[in-house]
Amino acid sequence: MQTLLKQPFSVLSVVFWLVFLTCSPSLYAASEKEMKGWGIDDEYNKLYNPKELDKLKGEVVTFKEIEPLPGMSKATALILDEGGDKIMVHLCPLWFATAKETGIKRGDKVKIKGSWVEIEGEDVFLASKVKKGENYEFKVRLTQDGTPFWTMTSEQLIRERERDQE
Repeated sequence: MQTLLKQPFSVLSVVFWLVFLTCSPSLYAASEKEMKGWGIDDEYNKLYNPKELDKLKGEVVTFKEIEPLPGMSKATALILDEGGDKIMVHLCPLWFATAKETGIKRGDKVKIKGSWVEIEGEDVFLASKVKKGENYEFKVRLTQDGTPFWTMTSEQLIRERERDQE
């Protein structure tokens, strides 16, 4: 146990990849209908602006299954209480990870990095990663350019895993 505590980023990396590998079979099994609207060149992905990243900090109130834009397949989202303000945070397609598969639960204190967007007149936050404690992150997008993990090839994901372990 002492070794794990001395190397939080190693644990963080292992936890992330365990969550990803748990979710990846559903990624490959997702039907065209389930993937609707989640492509790299789709309208929803173009909303995310990696040049205008922001950070939120608060407590997870609940999770929701939502339709991010009309006609899209369902998404996993959470409501964050940030000092009394309730913020809708979009995480990922439901077929990529359900609320349970994120490793985050109601009542958790989290830090979220991502980008603000306006959808149907409402401000929402598109997450790139959610950090819980010192040893756990749920990552869904590359921080540097916003590429969603659910759009990456196997080779790209392997490269990201190797970078994360360095």
